[in-house]
Amino acid sequence: MFAFRCRPLLAAVAVLMAHAGLAQSLPPSAEAILGKEYRGPKVATPRDAAGKPLLTGYWKLLHESGKPDGNLAKDQPGFRLPYSAKGAQVLNDNLTKVVDPEARCIITGIPRLLTSVLPFEILHTSKRLGTFHQLSWHRWVWLDGRKHEDDPDPEYLGNAVGHWEGDTLVIESIGFQDSADGRIWLDDNGNPQSAKARVIERWTRPDFHHLNLSLTYIDSEYYDQPIEYRRSWVIGAPGEGLKEFSCEWNTPWVVTHLELGPGVIGPNGNRGYGPNFQIVPDLPLGSVDSSRGTAYWLFRPNKPKPSDLPAPPASAAAR
Repeated sequence: MFAFRCRPLLAAVAVLMAHAGLAQSLPPSAEAILGKEYRGPKVATPRDAAGKPLLTGYWKLLHESGKPDGNLAKDQPGFRLPYSAKGAQVLNDNLTKVVDPEARCIITGIPRLLTSVLPFEILHTSKRLGTFHQLSWHRWVWLDGRKHEDDPDPEYLGNAVGHWEGDTLVIESIGFQDSADGRIWLDDNGNPQSAKARVIERWTRPDFHHLNLSLTYIDSEYYDQPIEYRRSWVIGAPGEGLKEFSCEWNTPWVVTHLELGPGVIGPNGNRGYGPNFQIVPDLPLGSVDSSRGTAYWLFRPNKPKPSDLPAPPASAAAR
């Protein structure tokens, strides 16, 4: 009798253990996506004519074992953010009423792009810095001494200006879109972001191979206290960089087939890529052609997808 009663419990434990292992599974795409800690001799930080660090490079994430990517709460207790009452309400709407804005090819915002597991690229000049991300999103940060406008137009990536504090580049962004409109999420897990948000990034490049970010997210509309977030990257190998990518929204298919919200979030705080919660997506990103992606590249291989590419025209087939 005891053994019979324990059988469901043992089965549940087995499932949880299997998911724990699968959550950290590393498909072949991990080699191309994730960075590896550099073990060679230290190489000095590149600097500009004024002696400031240059952040230019193709940067690959140093994944932290046991920490979720795509989740601004990765360092919070229980991987949960300190929601205000209004924030909890908008979070529930994101989870139950909204198709992921990224699946709809709406511009992915900041800080969500900075929580991504995917590599990104920086182009840094003395007057302006650009960050370039997968799905062809990019933002510009002004470094020419200007201040924020008093009432900037809302942007998905915010209105960003930067300044130097010693060797630390500080980027402050205000003027965001709002999750209440159903068009922006704070991160992959559907956490909400308000138009009143302020994002402060502190970037350091201690040597040639490493890039570090310390980010503070301040949003009194949806959260009861500021949120601290940190992560690190390593420089990609020579020749690595972003490739062409087209984010295409097959609107009728997405709104009728893609489930609402971010999908299942595992106990490790990771939405994951696919039903097995793997920490990186398979490559190419939802497409049979590496330069073309469907809007539905979103991590759900257990669901049917529309055809990636149409049949070629008869004239092309005849050539």
